[in-house]
Order: sequence, then C-alpha cells, then structure tokens
Amino acid sequence: MATKYGDSRRATLVVRFEAGTLLLDGAAADAAIPSAFVWDRRVARWRAPALAYREAITELHRQQVPFLDRARAYDEFNFELKSSVEPRPYQREAIAAWKRAGRRGVIVLPTGAGKSLVAQLAIADVCRSTLIVVPTIDLMNQWYDILSSSFAAEIGLLGGGYFEVGALTVTTYASAFRHMERLGNRFGFLIFDECHHLPGSAYRHAAEMAIAPFRLGLTATPERSDGAERLLARLIGPTVFRREARHLAGEYLADYRLVRVDVELTAEERAQYERERAILRGFLESEGIAFGSLEGWHHFVAASARSERGRRAMLAYREAKRIALGTEAKLRALVELLRRHRNDRVLIFTAENEMVYRIAERFLIPAITHETPVKERRLWIEAFNRGDVTAIATSKVLNEGVNIPDASVAIVLSGSGSSREHIQRLGRILRPRPGKEAVLYEVVSRDTAEESISRRRQGHRDDDWRADWLPGR
Repeated sequence: MATKYGDSRRATLVVRFEAGTLLLDGAAADAAIPSAFVWDRRVARWRAPALAYREAITELHRQQVPFLDRARAYDEFNFELKSSVEPRPYQREAIAAWKRAGRRGVIVLPTGAGKSLVAQLAIADVCRSTLIVVPTIDLMNQWYDILSSSFAAEIGLLGGGYFEVGALTVTTYASAFRHMERLGNRFGFLIFDECHHLPGSAYRHAAEMAIAPFRLGLTATPERSDGAERLLARLIGPTVFRREARHLAGEYLADYRLVRVDVELTAEERAQYERERAILRGFLESEGIAFGSLEGWHHFVAASARSERGRRAMLAYREAKRIALGTEAKLRALVELLRRHRNDRVLIFTAENEMVYRIAERFLIPAITHETPVKERRLWIEAFNRGDVTAIATSKVLNEGVNIPDASVAIVLSGSGSSREHIQRLGRILRPRPGKEAVLYEVVSRDTAEESISRRRQGHRDDDWRADWLPGR
C-alpha cells in the first residue's frame, strides 16, 4: 500500500532513527543512496546525521526509490491560535520570507519586537510536533505560559526537574543536548530562541541529532565573537529576515536615545592606571605581541604564564581594567542619573559582579547576578515590574531572557565591546508604552582603554573585547 512517506509494496530500503543518526537498511555497500549517507563499517550499514533527514527523504522521492520511513515519530496537529492579536506588518513579512525559504531559517528582530508571536504564527502554519529550545529555565517557564495561553494543546517541559513531551514542548539548550539522542525523531519543527547560543561547541549537536524538517531561529543578535554564526545556515537555515531597533523605533518600539557620559579618574586612580599600563605595554613590546585580534590575546595569555614578569603583566592588565571600570567617578555619575530618573524604572549594568554588589550596598538597590538564587531573582523582577522597586543592578544575567516591559532607562557603567551585549541591553528598555522615550546611558572613563570598548560596541562589531584593553592607552 502506497503511503505519503514511501511505497511499502516495493520498498527494499528502510530509513530508521538511531541515537541521533539515520540508518538506511536494505541497501548494499555499493547501492545508489542519498548523498548524506556514508558507509559505517562498524555495523555494515549506511549512516547519516539526523539533520540530513529532510534532504535524504527528498532525494529518495526525487529518484522515485521505494522506501519505508521508520525514522519519523512526530505527529501532525491542528494548532489554531487562540490569540486575536493582529500581527504587525514586519511580523507577516518575516513569516512570509521564512515560508519562501522552505520553512527553514533565522529571523532577526530586536528585543520587544514580538519574536514570540512570530514563533506562534510559525507553529500554527507548520502544525507538527514542536520543540522550542531556550537558553534559561526562566525563559522556558515564560514560553510555557505563552504556549498555554495561545494553543489548546498539551504543553510539555524538558528541564528544571520536568521530563514531559507534549504536542508542544519547551526545553533548554542544555537539556536538548542531553536528550536529543533519544528524542530527536519526536519533533517535526524546531524553534531555537536566542539562537546565537546554538553554535556553541556542545549545543549544536542538539540540532544535528534531530530529524525535524522544519526549523526556525530567533535572535536579536546572531553574530558571535568566534564567527560560529556561519553554522546557523546548516543547523537551522539562512537568515531570511532582519530588522534592527532603529527600523522599528517610534512606531513599534519605544523611541530611544543613546547618551555617553564621560567621567575622569581621580589623580590617584590615574597615576595607578598609568603605572599598570606601562608594565603591561613593556611586557607586550618585549614579547613582540601585537594585539587587535583574538589570536593576540591568546598569545598574551600563553606568554604571561611562562614567567614571573608575565604574571605581573597579567596582573597589571586586570588592575588597569578594574580601575577604569570601577572608578568612584562612575558612582558619582550614577547618583546624578538616579536622581534625574527617580520616577522611571532603571536597570544598571556592569561588567563585574563586584561592582554590582558595591552599588547594591551603597544605594540599597537589589542586586541580580549569576549567584542570585532563582526564586530571589524572580521576586525582585516581579517587584520591579510592579513598581515596588524602581532600580536593579545587574551584570550579565538580565541581558536576555527576562520580561521587564516597564524598564525605560539603562545605565551601562561598564561592559564588553560586544555589539550583541549592547543591543541586548538596549532591548531591555524598548518595550513600547504611550509617550515613552527610552534612554541608554554609557558611563565611560575618559582617556582609558574603555573608550575604544565604547566605540567598538557602538560600531556594531563583535570582536573579542579583550583586545581593546591592550594597545594604545
């Protein structure tokens, strides 16, 4: 009897899923088979990555080769959106571009632009068992709430103590990597939220071990400092649609301003900063180390470990950085900015946890870092959203994956040269509200290497920040 996935009357080939790969049974070593398969001598069978499922099935159909599909274990559903929210024009354009690309690809939209609605529209279009992969437990719980309110379907969770597979399932990147070897044939549609995490050395295997023929990546910042974003085209599909915050501000996102506040080191700080930089530059010159690339940073790290002088140079690098990023002048500037925005919801970002705790202690402001317990973090965010507290100090943990729609002011006391971090922090304050104008302040130590860091992130480049700390000043 002929089926949609093969012809069982004449089939000699059987496609199976095994441990995150595809096996082709019934084919000799010299048979004409789909190009993704290679001969596995260990078991005398043809094998391919699970990722090649769509390509392999398409080739078999095109060549009119009879086969049975025993790999697929996902189901078709009628996912009808309960929400009556009308998609914005750019959201419709994004979905249309993704569909033209064969329902595979990456959509780049700024934070606050409604990436979750784009995902819901895609789910309703594909109507297959779907896995949504996110970077954090907090974001997993947010997605669970979104899906529960949007679809009349069984919602599953993988991670955070749960192991439930539903018609729609949410998991973290870590849990997907852990379980995809067994569950990689259970989903016809994969959605990777904040998909710039996917090309990480381990996480990308979650995409490779899944057969899902339909894939969607969502991010505000696909670029990575290691250049691995190029792997997204193979793991998910090409970038099919992109809009930046400046394209949507004023109409769909809040209007915003970027303001740089320069501060001066004290005389004592300046003297110590210059001493440490002189030690660092002397070592670099003696070792012939030229910075401006990640390779140069690696050369410095290796050289610093080989001698006492090298270790002193590394200490000088860290001390100069500490002075520029943590100068008392920044805290004085913070006093003025908090006074100016005493009626606004303010997020204060720093590069180091030490500065977060200094701010929390001096200004009696809640601190959220990676050390903050999940329940405490959630309590502070809820208090912030209610207006019970009007400012939070944090390092990197609020860069993404948190819902704080009423934040309107971001004060960046220190950060990296990564454009991704800059865009993520800006995105925290762009949720629209009538009459809202968001403001992002950068507080920068004048005549230090921090100035080049600021230029780098404003220039939307995403090279490694460490190179900025070493040449010149």
